[in-house]
Amino acid sequence: MGDVLVKVPVSEQDPKVRATNFEEVCLGYNKEEAMEEASRCLNCKNAQCIKGCPVSIQIPDFIAAVKDGDIEKAYEVISESSALPAVCGRVCPQESQCEGKCIRGIKGEAVSIGKLERFTADWARENGIKPQGASEKNGHKVAVIGSGPAGLTCAGDLAKLGYDVTIFEALHEAGGVLVYGIPEFRLPKSKVVAAEVENVKSLGVKIETNVIIGRSVTIDELMEKEGFEAVFIGSGAGLPRFMGIPGEQAKGVFSANEFLTRNNLMKAFKEGYDTPIARGKKVVVVGGGNVAMDAARTALRLGAEVHIVYRRSEAELPARVEEVHHAKEEGVIFDLLQNPTEILVDENGCVKGVRVIKMELGEPDESGRRRPVEIPGSEYEIEADTVIMSLGTSPNPLISSTTRGLDVNKRGCIICEDDGTTSKEAVYAGGDAVTGAATVILAMGAGKAAAKGIHEYFQNK
Repeated sequence: MGDVLVKVPVSEQDPKVRATNFEEVCLGYNKEEAMEEASRCLNCKNAQCIKGCPVSIQIPDFIAAVKDGDIEKAYEVISESSALPAVCGRVCPQESQCEGKCIRGIKGEAVSIGKLERFTADWARENGIKPQGASEKNGHKVAVIGSGPAGLTCAGDLAKLGYDVTIFEALHEAGGVLVYGIPEFRLPKSKVVAAEVENVKSLGVKIETNVIIGRSVTIDELMEKEGFEAVFIGSGAGLPRFMGIPGEQAKGVFSANEFLTRNNLMKAFKEGYDTPIARGKKVVVVGGGNVAMDAARTALRLGAEVHIVYRRSEAELPARVEEVHHAKEEGVIFDLLQNPTEILVDENGCVKGVRVIKMELGEPDESGRRRPVEIPGSEYEIEADTVIMSLGTSPNPLISSTTRGLDVNKRGCIICEDDGTTSKEAVYAGGDAVTGAATVILAMGAGKAAAKGIHEYFQNK
């Protein structure tokens, strides 16, 4: 038995090796390691960790089952609350949620709740254990727009309550941001994402791909002609933002969304796939969030020297500490307190570099973070042939512009209540379509809240 104040370490690929492949970085716990880590849990009666979980998993109960070696029971506990445990165990920011509230973390290291969730979900998949569905249908039809984390969660929860649920997905593969946005080395597609989608389908959920809501069919038509009595919009935020600086139209400038979609969903990293992608030799990624880390680490694996340019300091980086740590280990260069002012273009219209200006932190802005201020005369140039903009995303206006009576704010985000209720009767929304780009688990929490809201709507009709 190890020191109860310290986490059981988890195996990872060596940084030098993993920087050259797309295999998963973190290798996870085996059963013995998981049981040992689970034994560190204090099984608090007033469990703060549950309050930190957006989908309210009964964390002490599932960890107690892992400690006893009853992994099937642990999976049953988790799957009552979460439709995507193998995903959440890998990509959730546990350090600021469940683990951030763990009492064990006050005097030592928090229990590795995320790694235990991952182990439990992987064990269930490897042993053919599925979540439990409804015993009978209730006769109500619900449409879910988008098969990302919000849509899958809402659909799964409604199916468990007996609803006849159909998910409509614009792309050719289900999973939303889980398949197009998050790289293989963080979230394996066929092994993990596809299996989680199949689990949702096993509850009775139908998924129709290649259906663009607002083009193929509108929400109004689904409700008026197709017999759907309620709709949940979980269409995400796929519209990238740019800086508006000179040179952004040059060849070799990409949004992180496009770069990652080509690589992740269209398998550009694999030999034999005819998907064009910019395999730059010197790549600059602008931004400091998780998506910026994903783009930088992907470009590195494609053979580039990669710089992350971010206008604040490391303390303000919005990305998870683990992702920043992994990026540094792999050789990504961080140019902090710097901001691009121009993308330099050669005579052929191609990127040849980025002009940046050094910054210092001034007074806090409305977000509470210290505002970056330019240092006059500090401009210099970074040589580059590819620039990837990772500045956040907004919802595509296609759905809101083709749906009667659906209110959006000035950023194009759908306006809704905490239970997902929108301005249009029987239409609910959640996830990035409401908040703009955020985390997988927050989208799942919104999908869960909307499923509850939809169920209450039918009960009160």
